[in-house]
Amino acid sequence: MKPVKTRQELIKLYIDFFKSKQHKEVPNSPLIPQNDPTVLFTTAGMHPLVPYLLGQKHPLGKRLCSVQRCIRTNDIDSVGDRFHNTFFEMLGNWSLGDYFKSESIEYSFEFLTKTLGIPPDMIAVTCFKGDKDAPIDKEAAERWKNLGLKEDRIAFLSKEDNWWNPPGQTGPCGPDTEIFFWVGTGKPHGNPGVNPKEWAEIWNNVFMQYEKREDGSFAELKQKNVDTGMGIERTLAILNKCESVHETNMLFPLIQKQEHLSGKKYGNEPNETKSMRIIADHIRASVMILAEKKAPSNVEQGYVLRRLIRRAIRHARLIGIEGKFTKAIAEEVFPLYPDYSYLEANKAFILTELEKEEERFSEVLEKGIRYFARLKETIQGKVIDGKTAFLLYQSFGFPIEMTQELARENNLEVDIIGYEQEQAMHQELSRTATEGKFKSGLADNSEATTRLHTTAHLMLAALRQVLGGHVEQRGSNITAERIRFDFSHDEKLTPKQLKEVERIVNDNIKNNLDVKREEMTVDEAKKTGAMGVFEHKYGEKVSVYTICDPNNIVSREICAGPHVTNTKEIGRFKIQKEEASSKGVRRIKAILE
Repeated sequence: MKPVKTRQELIKLYIDFFKSKQHKEVPNSPLIPQNDPTVLFTTAGMHPLVPYLLGQKHPLGKRLCSVQRCIRTNDIDSVGDRFHNTFFEMLGNWSLGDYFKSESIEYSFEFLTKTLGIPPDMIAVTCFKGDKDAPIDKEAAERWKNLGLKEDRIAFLSKEDNWWNPPGQTGPCGPDTEIFFWVGTGKPHGNPGVNPKEWAEIWNNVFMQYEKREDGSFAELKQKNVDTGMGIERTLAILNKCESVHETNMLFPLIQKQEHLSGKKYGNEPNETKSMRIIADHIRASVMILAEKKAPSNVEQGYVLRRLIRRAIRHARLIGIEGKFTKAIAEEVFPLYPDYSYLEANKAFILTELEKEEERFSEVLEKGIRYFARLKETIQGKVIDGKTAFLLYQSFGFPIEMTQELARENNLEVDIIGYEQEQAMHQELSRTATEGKFKSGLADNSEATTRLHTTAHLMLAALRQVLGGHVEQRGSNITAERIRFDFSHDEKLTPKQLKEVERIVNDNIKNNLDVKREEMTVDEAKKTGAMGVFEHKYGEKVSVYTICDPNNIVSREICAGPHVTNTKEIGRFKIQKEEASSKGVRRIKAILE
């Protein structure tokens, strides 16, 4: 294997290789997608290219390549092992209706074996084994054999491992072939289907061959695409024979700083080694998110950021780092990415926000840890109840994921359903979904947030009055500064409609309407005409808020609160922006002046 020490070297080799194959380089997109409100972060190199994979013509042509910075949190619990990172950079090449399986596999094999000098015997692959929807991918397997790969190095796996699904319920999809490198001991043998722990995935070639239809059937696509991705950190670790990605020069300087601060030696003790890896990973990821001027908060990207920083702080205490440390470790990130000029440009903001969050959490962390230590001795049945889990969040700032992590370390479980019920009684806090997305909700119970929450009810009522009864809430995110409200509607609102919505809301505010809360069953709430997402699993009793005067009901909704008692407390309502959120869903951003 050729000595490729730095990310800059690897990036240049990759981009130059694909340029020699008539690919054009596309720019590295921001970590926070600018025109896609359905996800929090750019999670792969293909993310900015979705419109072109769906058929839109790309201005640079049909053959593209790039390096893309990414954030993934769906496997955050694996961070600390050999090969998982929260932030990583992905190299990718794409064919938009041009070449397909044969050329894609040939290019990958040539780059790995010729450009990087990886011995073919160190490589194994997986291919789709076929099912009722699509046949076995013999074409991909035969191409690998023709290039000299031995048959016992090819594993055929199911959809779970070797199929790329469409972003929604319908759309382009198809089989993939994943490329693995030998990381076991001794002579390479087997394949990822036989001895998976001894093989590490380094590259994935997705073949968008089919279209999934509404009835669940699959049809051949007219424009067949190729979408590939190869992680820089993993590839550098393999080329430099590192035990893990954390020993590459992309992360090891952050670990060396921890050694200096803690007096501990990396690699001496397994738990300390894992903590050092988590700290390095999370601080680097935090720097990258902060560089896009996103501060820690209780919603969306800010919640991910807060969770990363606070998890790093807890692990720092585990390895004996006392006092402030985030700034010192973060300083090691900037020299590693000289091509990301925005890092240095935003350095003051990054370091200031890190320190602020560290101070905020450090004040209560030790108290929370002591509380947990006492708590675990008194728990009956090995389950932390929801009320206690919520107390750890509310009083000590422990994200629920941190409480779950502490519980696992002590062979305990957390009553998540109970936690969510407690949470619903106090606030609608944004939290993680399976794809790294967050449901909307209240960041706190402050006076400002309370006023905006009641305003959201008035706005929904006004939208239904102006646009029609088809309008329903599709999601909301409310902070102390603004409302972000998603609702069902197919068309952009006209300036006249927006002004009418504003007028109705402000008139209802001026009319000093009472806001009344009642408890009832879901069936009783339905009978009163209360609006709500009835597919949601409510408890036996729900809170119904009615905004009314003696002669007229303006709004009646099932809601977890909090609310003002009279609309005169609210202030003046102002719509700032109206835009598309997703198909059939519009989004309004509004404030109180």
